[in-house]
Amino acid sequence: MRENVLFSSPSYKFTLTPTHIYFFSLQTPKLRRSRVRTKAMEVGGLDSKGREFKNAEEMWREQAGDPSKKCDWYKHGVGYWEGVEASVNGVLGGYAQVNEPDVEGSEAFLNTLLSERFPNSDHLAALDCGSGIGRVTKNLLIRYFNEVDLLEPVSHFLDAARENLGHTSSDKHKATNFFCMPLQEFTPDAGRYDVIWVQWCIGHLTDDDFVSFFNRAKAGLKPGGFFVLKENIARTGFVLDNEDRSITRSDSYFRELFQKCGLHIYQSKDQKGLPEELFAVKMYALTTDSPKRVHWTRSKVKANMPRIIK
Repeated sequence: MRENVLFSSPSYKFTLTPTHIYFFSLQTPKLRRSRVRTKAMEVGGLDSKGREFKNAEEMWREQAGDPSKKCDWYKHGVGYWEGVEASVNGVLGGYAQVNEPDVEGSEAFLNTLLSERFPNSDHLAALDCGSGIGRVTKNLLIRYFNEVDLLEPVSHFLDAARENLGHTSSDKHKATNFFCMPLQEFTPDAGRYDVIWVQWCIGHLTDDDFVSFFNRAKAGLKPGGFFVLKENIARTGFVLDNEDRSITRSDSYFRELFQKCGLHIYQSKDQKGLPEELFAVKMYALTTDSPKRVHWTRSKVKANMPRIIK
């Protein structure tokens, strides 16, 4: 829903009380022999005030459990960003220095994906979800895609994106459409995009709307197309930001949602070079088709086994 949710609060990582640390340890016991695994959504979490939730269901029931609460959830989320200046520093929560390593990490990830998925394509189209002021499009996507559409619910961010991208567009690489609309209400044209880029915005969607969005968006992909989801990662469970109405999910939490969406992880990579006080950030390339598995022959497996010296 926003160009990026870089962090819910950079202090979370360091201000957890002993109670909270103990709480996390209870949620992640090391079971050597038991095959019983707790689903990520059943693991507890915290909000930005340190309040503990038994599980995600309890949190969502309180925050968006009926139509009125759900409407307030999204209204407050957009309202928060409507009060933020339309600048790199603004959309990055005062961490403008993150822009460079973020773009570098995304570009390395994207380069690998495009060379594998579209080695000979001469016309590529992308959708930048939660585009904000067009930071990702301007610094990355418009250099690799012939057409980029931007999706953003905060109108003054999108106005800034139009202005920022007007100086970088050309006949061969241009920002084509600017949609002022939230993710949970958007449905793409069928078969339009090679890549749908979703960065630092999916935390504003409830779990149900997360699944609904990706199910609708899958129809917007061309054959061989894929999603890139780049997001903050909680160490375990989730962290709710009371101020901007967003949730930071754990890697396990995301993987459960991907399964519900019928999406497969084609590749994933950790973002490097960000300030230590911020959440970890991970990139996922998601496809609707199952990744091909490599089947090793018996001789290759044997050849790679360490030899025992007698």
